[in-house]
Amino acid sequence: MVATAATSAFFPVTSSPDSSDLKNKKLGSRSTNLGGIKRKTSASTGSLQVKANAQAPPKINGTTVVTTPVEGFKNDDGVSSPPPRTFINQLPDWSMLLAAITTIFLAAEKQWMMLDWKPRRPDMLIDPFGIGRIVQDGLVFRQNFSIRSYEIGADRTASIETLMNHLQETAINHCRSAGLLGDGFGATPEMCKKNLIWVVTRMQVVVDRYPTWGDVVQVDTWVSASGKNGMRRDWLVSNSKTGEILTRASSVWVMMNKLTRRLSKIPEQVRGEIEPYFMNSDPAVAEDSRKLVKLDDSMAEYVCKGLTPKWSDLDVNQHVNNVKYIGWILESAPLPILETNELSAMTLEYRRECGRDSVLQSLTAVSDSDVENLANFGAIECQHLLRLEDGAEIVRGRTQWRPKFAKSFGNVGQIPAESA
Repeated sequence: MVATAATSAFFPVTSSPDSSDLKNKKLGSRSTNLGGIKRKTSASTGSLQVKANAQAPPKINGTTVVTTPVEGFKNDDGVSSPPPRTFINQLPDWSMLLAAITTIFLAAEKQWMMLDWKPRRPDMLIDPFGIGRIVQDGLVFRQNFSIRSYEIGADRTASIETLMNHLQETAINHCRSAGLLGDGFGATPEMCKKNLIWVVTRMQVVVDRYPTWGDVVQVDTWVSASGKNGMRRDWLVSNSKTGEILTRASSVWVMMNKLTRRLSKIPEQVRGEIEPYFMNSDPAVAEDSRKLVKLDDSMAEYVCKGLTPKWSDLDVNQHVNNVKYIGWILESAPLPILETNELSAMTLEYRRECGRDSVLQSLTAVSDSDVENLANFGAIECQHLLRLEDGAEIVRGRTQWRPKFAKSFGNVGQIPAESA
């Protein structure tokens, strides 16, 4: 009785005026009318099948749900009648509301985690490879770099190529942040119209101390005028935490037509773009006025032949990247110097470019030193030449070296000039 009362509360059955005649129906008939509800005998379970008048939402969380038409109840005469009003089919459909609330909470949680994220340790860095920013009245560009494990060498310090790549990257980002980066790589919009590109002719680098793995270096760069048709770019590399100066560099750039591969004067339209960013300052490295020696086979003590550029060595202007030349120059440096000394200063003169089909030779001469007895010497100086097989000069260079792991490096900021 209790079960019957509970069932009737949710599924009320409408009594028929002729319910007393139901007993006279044959029990073997296929169907029996119960107050307008058609009862069918199922072959498997024989249970009562009731079709609810419910409609699924067209979409749930953006996914389309295929719905089927709802059939009404039919009596014996085939006339449809509305489904009975029950407690179940009168409840609202909460699926779409719940899906919307869930989506909102997930999006809010994601944004909160991004805004409230903090490093687990105070020495962890947040975005060390940011694009950088303009400082000092809009004339200096500053960017930080974290020294990665794959950027250090056998000495557990960053290589000279790593430092040079940082200098090159900040130069390009400086142009982009100032709005002077056109379709070319490091070229202003007016330079792109005239097929002009920047090429470096001279580079001086002084390394006071090499950073090591995990250090964060701060690179400041700015530009100045150099003569009538040149531009000077300087860099200052320091430890971002201590402020210690690590590296200083100064370079001279001129324009070249990328179609004719000839040097060009700075057009007035281009000058109008870049002159507002020129800074009136002294070079970061005092100019070394000593003339670079042109080596030949009789002067060079160490020669490395058969150097060829790979596809990865080319930049977007289809010539060898400037940093690659430094690696080729050091290919002919004697191994005892590389093992016991580190590069402290470098002066390079870029005389011409080389392409992907070039074959080069690297020549090195050690000045006034016994390479086999380096323990008795302090600073060492080398002369370098990078040339094509036919003898055409690519880069002239001079490097200075100091003993590794010295307790006091001293001040090597200025390269001594040759006495008159």
